[in-house]
Amino acid sequence: MIQKITLSFFKVLILFSILFFAESNVYAQKITPEILNFDRICAGVTSQTYDATFLHSGFATGTTFEVELSDKDGSFTTPIKLTGVTKDDAPDRKTITFNVPQNIVGSDIYKLRVRSSTGVVSTNFFSSTQKSSFPIYYKIHDKQYTINNFNGNASFCAGGSFVLSIDPDSTTPENDSPLKYPSLSYNWYRDNGTSVPPTLLAGNSTSSYTVTTPGTYYVETNYGSCTSLSYSNRVIVTTSSSGSAVTIDSSLGNPFCASGSGTVLTATSGNSYVWKKNGTVITGATTRTYSTNESGVYTVDVDFGGCKATGTIDLKSNGFDASIDVQDGYKLSEGETLNVTVTTDAANATYEWYLNDNIISGETSSSYLVTVKGNYKVKISQAAGCVASKEFSFRINGDSGPSSVIPNIIKLSGLNPYWNIPDEYKNANTQVIIISSNGDKVLDVMNYQGDWPQSNVDFKNVNPVYYYVIKGDASEKKGSITVIK
Repeated sequence: MIQKITLSFFKVLILFSILFFAESNVYAQKITPEILNFDRICAGVTSQTYDATFLHSGFATGTTFEVELSDKDGSFTTPIKLTGVTKDDAPDRKTITFNVPQNIVGSDIYKLRVRSSTGVVSTNFFSSTQKSSFPIYYKIHDKQYTINNFNGNASFCAGGSFVLSIDPDSTTPENDSPLKYPSLSYNWYRDNGTSVPPTLLAGNSTSSYTVTTPGTYYVETNYGSCTSLSYSNRVIVTTSSSGSAVTIDSSLGNPFCASGSGTVLTATSGNSYVWKKNGTVITGATTRTYSTNESGVYTVDVDFGGCKATGTIDLKSNGFDASIDVQDGYKLSEGETLNVTVTTDAANATYEWYLNDNIISGETSSSYLVTVKGNYKVKISQAAGCVASKEFSFRINGDSGPSSVIPNIIKLSGLNPYWNIPDEYKNANTQVIIISSNGDKVLDVMNYQGDWPQSNVDFKNVNPVYYYVIKGDASEKKGSITVIK
C-alpha cells in the first residue's frame, strides 16, 4: 500500500514539474516595445509606412511577430492585425514596418502593441510624446468638395431651420464627394469672420447639419489633428419672416442650346419646391432642380419652413423651331398618297425619314410622299450654331380586314423597301414565317412589324423568290414574295 502511494506521489510530482516548466517557459518569453518615432499617424492614398521596434527574449527560433491595432476606442477586444514586414536589427531586436488600413475610422486614442505567434502580447507602444494612445487617421479623401449644390446662399423662416448637406459626386457642378467613403466622419463649423476663430458645432459628425442660427457655415472631413484639403465651400444662411427672394439658374445659360438632356434649372435652397411652366404645375417636379429642353416661363414656389417665395426665369432656346403637317393616325385609303412636310427655321437643316424604325434610303428633303401605312418618324438636325435635333413621330393607318391584300412584290429601290403586310397580321398572336427558295427559314417571328428584309438580298442572276406562312388565331395564309431591285 505504501509503495502504491509513493508511486502516485512521484507521478504527481513529475506532472507538476512539467506544468511548472512549461509555465515558467511562457513567462520567460517577453516583448518590450521601444518608443515610436512619431506622435500620430496621418496616412494617405500615397500610403506611408511606419516602424514599430521592440526587444524580445525567451522565444524559440521561428517565432513570428505582428503589430496589432486597437479599435477606435482604444480597446484590444477585437484587435486589427496590421500588414507589415519584419526586419531583424539584432538577435533580440526587431522592427516591423507596417501600413494603416484605408477603411479605419479616424480616432485620437488608437493604441498599438505586438503579438507573438506563441500568443504573448506586449505592453502598448508609447508615442514620441510619451503617450500610450495617439491619433491615427487615413486621409482617403483629400480634396475640396461642395455642399448645398455649390450654392453660396440659403434661407429659412424665423423660428424654423435649414438642412445643409454634402453633395454627392457630380460633373455639374464638378464635385469629388467624400460620401463614397462610409468610414469618414465630419466636423461642421460656423465661420465667425477673420478676427474670431470658427465655432465647432458639437454633437454632429454626419454628412448633414440642421441650421437654426443665421451665419456662414462649412464642413471639414474629420482627420483630427492631421492637416487636410478635404473641406467644403462656405454657405451664408439667412433668416426671414416673409420668405426670401428666390432665383433660378440655368446650367447652360439663358438662352441655352436645347440638346442632349437639356439645361438644369436650380432654385434657391429651401425645404420644398413646386415647379410650373407657363403657369401650369409640372407633375412630379418637386425637387430643387428641374431638367428641360423646352423654352418657356418657369416658376418655382419654395417653402422655407413656414414662409414661401417664388422665383421666375423666362427660358429661351437658341436652337430652332420645327413643325409637321400630318395628323397622327391618319387613315390612308387604298391607292391614296399623302405628302408630309416639315417646316423649320433650322440653319442648314438635314432630314432623315424612317418607316418602322428603318431609315428610308435617299429621302433627305423636308417632305416625304407616304404611300403605305406604318410607323413613321422624321429627324431634323441643325449642324451650325447650336448643334441640335428634333424628331416627329406619326402613325399612318389604312384599310384592314379579311380582304386586305398581302403584297407579293418588294421593290428595294422603291418608296417602301419592306414587306408591309396588313395591320391585322401585326400582333402578338400571329406568327410570320418566311422561307427562301432553298428551303432555309429566314424569318420566324410573332408580332411582325413590317421591317423585312433588314439585310442585303443576294440577287445573283434572277430576282429571288421567298415563301411566306402567316398563322393567326382563326386562319392561315400562304404565298410567295418576289424581291426586285
